[in-house]
Amino acid sequence: MTTSLSPRTLGIDAAPSAPGPIPFSRLVRVEWAKATDTRAARWLLALVALSTAAMMLAPVLAPTSFDQTYASYLGVAALALAILLPVVAILMLTGEWSQRSVFTTFTQEPRRIRVVNAKLAASLVLGGGAAVFGGVVTAAGLGLASASGRALEANLTVGAITGYLLFVLLNVLAGVALGALLQNSATAIAACFALPAAFALLGTASTLVADWIDMSTWSWVLENKWGGHVPQISVSVLFWVAVPLAAGVVRTIRRDVT
Repeated sequence: MTTSLSPRTLGIDAAPSAPGPIPFSRLVRVEWAKATDTRAARWLLALVALSTAAMMLAPVLAPTSFDQTYASYLGVAALALAILLPVVAILMLTGEWSQRSVFTTFTQEPRRIRVVNAKLAASLVLGGGAAVFGGVVTAAGLGLASASGRALEANLTVGAITGYLLFVLLNVLAGVALGALLQNSATAIAACFALPAAFALLGTASTLVADWIDMSTWSWVLENKWGGHVPQISVSVLFWVAVPLAAGVVRTIRRDVT
């Protein structure tokens, strides 16, 4: 009769099992912390909040210059968020390359596409949270306007709210795409402001640019005017989000981190 002996019986410790992959939820939490838990990030997010609140005072204090409707006030909040919120997304994508901590990140998680996906997910959460904040600021602005005795048209619909959310997320994703493509904070932030201005200027001379490429086409999303504009909006999203993001993912996967 033969007796099988386990490593434990022989006084030998069993080899430890290989560690499992890092859960994706943990990667998202880490990227969220990178985007919000630094002093610079807190100051930038504070500026986003203050600028949104400040711009909301415009329709309250200058009623003749703005439509006194719920949707108009919500549009002001969306435009305010679109100014600085993409910068937060850019820093989330470029921070490690600029701070030279990317080697550590990709050592902990060698599958770079998971890191990029985590950054993208954190950016979408950031955009959703900012949109909710914009809604709160809008409600406060509407409350101030109503308290002054002003008549406001309650014209908010599900479509208008959806368009507002999509507009905010599109601007965040445009920042993500630039950050992923350029991988340098200063360059990507400069491009975030310079490129839309340049294409807006080109749009004054070219109908093709104005109607198919310029970010002004996204105003149709914000205003919930999809009829006849879906192809133009789609081309603009491809130009500003899909193509640069895809190129940025490829560059991230192939770039040497040493």
